[in-house]
Amino acid sequence: MSAIQSALRRAMSVDGVLGAAIVDYISRMPLGTIGNPAGLDLEEAAQRDTDVVRVNLSALAQLGYEPRRVEDFLITLDTEYHLLRPLARRAHDGLFIYLVLDRDLADLDTARKELVRIEELL
Repeated sequence: MSAIQSALRRAMSVDGVLGAAIVDYISRMPLGTIGNPAGLDLEEAAQRDTDVVRVNLSALAQLGYEPRRVEDFLITLDTEYHLLRPLARRAHDGLFIYLVLDRDLADLDTARKELVRIEELL
């Protein structure tokens, strides 16, 4: 099993996760997805979230912040959280992990901590 598939399976074990993806925000390509959040095309959402990551990293760079300081970006919806974590390790520049979480079932702090562990698998 590839490291990406292992990381995605681990992401799905986090309480409240509806879907997960690992995405290259430079090429806009999902490298892997898992799960099936109701009413959401996970591959399309992952691809479109590349814009969220790009714009935020660019804005922070213009403000003088180092991209490596960014832990994650959070999009809060009425029933879901969308958590995007740019991978900080040099070998993975341009990648991010994307989680879709059920707001009623997820614990954001736990999900964020697990993303750090998942990043270490890649």
